[in-house]
Amino acid sequence: MKLPATLDEGRAEPFGALARDDGVNFAVFSDHAVKIELCVFDGSGARELKRYALHGPTDGVFHGFLEGVGPGLIYGLRAHGPYQPEHGHRFNPHKLLLDPYAREIVGRLAWKPEHHGYELGHPDGTRSLDTRDNALHALKARVATPPQPAPGWHNAPRIAARDVVLYEMHVKGFGMLLPGLPKELAGTYAGLAHPASITHFKSLGITTLELLPVHYHLDEPHLHDKGLVNYWGYNTLGFFCPDPRYAACDRGDPSAVADEFRAMVATLHDHGLEVVLDVVFNHTPEGSEIGPTLSFRGLDNAAWYRLPHDDRSRSENWTGCGNTVNVAHPRVAQFVLDSLRFWVHEMGVDGFRFDLATVLGRTHAHFHANAPFFTALAQDPILARAHMIAEPWDSGPDGYQVGRFPARWLDWNDKFRDSVRRYWLGRGVSRGEFARRFTASNDLFHHGRRTPLASVNFIAAHDGFTTADFTAFDKKINHANGEDNRDGRDDEIAAVVPHEHRARVRRALLATLLLAQGTPMLLAGDEFANSQGGNNNAYNQDNPTGWLD
Repeated sequence: MKLPATLDEGRAEPFGALARDDGVNFAVFSDHAVKIELCVFDGSGARELKRYALHGPTDGVFHGFLEGVGPGLIYGLRAHGPYQPEHGHRFNPHKLLLDPYAREIVGRLAWKPEHHGYELGHPDGTRSLDTRDNALHALKARVATPPQPAPGWHNAPRIAARDVVLYEMHVKGFGMLLPGLPKELAGTYAGLAHPASITHFKSLGITTLELLPVHYHLDEPHLHDKGLVNYWGYNTLGFFCPDPRYAACDRGDPSAVADEFRAMVATLHDHGLEVVLDVVFNHTPEGSEIGPTLSFRGLDNAAWYRLPHDDRSRSENWTGCGNTVNVAHPRVAQFVLDSLRFWVHEMGVDGFRFDLATVLGRTHAHFHANAPFFTALAQDPILARAHMIAEPWDSGPDGYQVGRFPARWLDWNDKFRDSVRRYWLGRGVSRGEFARRFTASNDLFHHGRRTPLASVNFIAAHDGFTTADFTAFDKKINHANGEDNRDGRDDEIAAVVPHEHRARVRRALLATLLLAQGTPMLLAGDEFANSQGGNNNAYNQDNPTGWLD
């Protein structure tokens, strides 16, 4: 590959890498970097060929245009700036960083000590500086072909809100053991669009598939060390990339994976089914202040993440996952909106369920339904057609916000779950409380412009017992997760229903769910009493425990 000697100035937008005019434009934001370098690699991603200093910053954006290259170019970033953890700055140019806007990710991350910006085991801890280069083992971005509207964009069924029936499911878990699905399609995007899958969906009468995370995600080091994986996928690194582990095509070709995903959405649309994605914009795999430097932290830790005012060397942990994404920052909010817009317009999806969504509405600290992110989202013309569903809590101050999201949003209603379970399991709930939940929880949603449909009613979800299990077990059995049964909820509402009554109680629970006012959400597998053997936190069980039989 012959590379030009210099990098032209280019444009400060759009963010990421855009192939245009016989070259590629690059744009990266950082409030505190003094220099950002573009590092170009050979086709294998193993050898760095050339470095270019990006121009700028222009309003906090570093940018450049590389002439004579195009789609397929492999690159990474290096950011120069202060390494002052006490001020929140963790710039380390020895670390190759993944572009947050990468549309294609190549390579495979090997968890190595040199992925940390500091020297593990050093007496100064995170205030030390690791000078080893991590590029050989780091993930890299590959320039994608210019974006086009997805085929699924034009033929979306646009189900009326009053008719929506959600079906929460895992792409792999649904298809691994599905009768009639060819073995080579089991657990894949293509398998989800196969007639065997569609026949099952249509037979249920559900309208909208709510897929557990399909963004490119990482398995945490502690799971890797135990020979386990993050099966659910709530650990996103690539917010513009479908995860290749669910592809039937060549998983080493990101463009083929994206094409398979788009084809899946288009086929489901042809059969009148919507696709909603569970998205994780509340934290990243970089974790707490002792975590690795893979992308965001190295580009601008103080902008991308929330840091405590009294000690900016630490990370604010309002997610229980080590860090909290700072959506209150204008560029971070723009990043989230750009990602959502990409998945609707270019991948064809119909909406989103936001994990720990209270984070999105936090400004300085507390939640506000009129936070800048919600205001920006409300006026976005591309996203106006998309479903917005909140998991309306996080671990921060006043984190529980059920019923408090903006008017067009739907909120997961755990009050419905708990009251309906208590009623049918005989666990001490009044008929009045049951009736209130059955009639759309007016105490939570009857205000402003919210409607009864804003209550997403459910009795079971991926996080917790299945309906079969909370009627057959009263204690969790999570030993297979490798955490000595300490993980998962200890206080989940469950009871050992006598075997001769169990099927009748389950039918009553499901009938209550489907007949209640609100928007019903069925957990995949509950329709045939799927069991996880009493495991109420099967997040790392990529095996028959986590798959539907």
